[in-house]
Amino acid sequence: MIDTNYWVLPDGITEALPDEAETMEALRRHLIDTYQSWGYRLVIPPLVEYMDSLRTGVGSILDLQTFKVTDQLTGRQLGIRADITPQVARIDAHGLKSDHPNRLCYIGQVLRTKSQHFEGSRSPLQVGAELFGSTGIESDCELISLMLETLNISRVKNVVLDIGHVDIFRGLSLQAELSEQEEKQFFDMLERKSIPEIDAWIRTCNLSKPIGDMLTVLPRLSGSIEVLDQAKQALSNAGREVQQALDYLTSLTNRLAQNWSDITIHIDLSELRGYSYHTGIVYAAYVPSSGREIARGGRYDDIGKHFGNARPATGFSTNLGLLLEMGTYQQVAKKQPILAPNTIDPSLSHFIKQLRDNGEVVIHQLDNQTEADCKALNCNRKITFENGHWQVVAL
Repeated sequence: MIDTNYWVLPDGITEALPDEAETMEALRRHLIDTYQSWGYRLVIPPLVEYMDSLRTGVGSILDLQTFKVTDQLTGRQLGIRADITPQVARIDAHGLKSDHPNRLCYIGQVLRTKSQHFEGSRSPLQVGAELFGSTGIESDCELISLMLETLNISRVKNVVLDIGHVDIFRGLSLQAELSEQEEKQFFDMLERKSIPEIDAWIRTCNLSKPIGDMLTVLPRLSGSIEVLDQAKQALSNAGREVQQALDYLTSLTNRLAQNWSDITIHIDLSELRGYSYHTGIVYAAYVPSSGREIARGGRYDDIGKHFGNARPATGFSTNLGLLLEMGTYQQVAKKQPILAPNTIDPSLSHFIKQLRDNGEVVIHQLDNQTEADCKALNCNRKITFENGHWQVVAL
């Protein structure tokens, strides 16, 4: 009896066999080349860092998701990265130390103690882009557009862009003078979209009618872009922070609608994804056939302050494996391999090198390997010596 302990992988840990791996690599190259054509420079952060670094900023919410080990050299605690975004923020703030905007992109394996989705991977191949040093609407629009282009390259169809702004909840909570506990309760109910519970809770709070009405309507402000017009009327008594957020969302979604007419834009003003670290817009991409988000992003200004350089920042990330699962990306068809004879001859070696330089795949025939065996490897041609020179003929 075979002991399965030798070949069974841990739950949520996957591997890619040749066909899948080659398609993933083709998509990886395609995406990185695209990001670089937009001006995003590739960085490769380390797989492990000191936990002191990984816990800062955005990484603070990832503590329970991070595998921890002890460094045998220093005795300090190391973490295997669960997210690359905090590392890229460190690179911008400390490694590059630039005053001008930086566009950075990345792709790499991350490891998490638990999957973010049922039966999902705990070791996804994370890919994303970040723009540091710009506060304008142009930077947010650029990153969302790059995310949508990522989905377009991956051939993900029927994309829905769900977008919100954390300053709306933040501003209303401040205006309502909610205590820390009350804000936490309201936050929890909004996250669960429990409208009856919210209505009952607001009735128990000592709030003025205008404030109570705005908190009541907040979870109901969800739908197409037209919801923003409704929101401006329903939240007309809100403070400046809320009004600015609504104006920002209006300008941003108008730009996106003009440039991406095939994308469905959905507004959710009670969307609080990443509320603890986001400082502006938050967004995610979905397809109607799946409840899982395919990509997500947002603004998180001052992310680099723990590394000595607080900078505006906006970015997105996604999972390469999920892009392949949800899309129909196919690599360009490769030529079938050519079988080379097991012959020691400098002229043959030179001929094979020329073929490989021209994009051909050449496989040497091994000892005791028949042509039938090589056909099983998908070889459809072979190299033969005829008329005084090497040439390729049908197998």
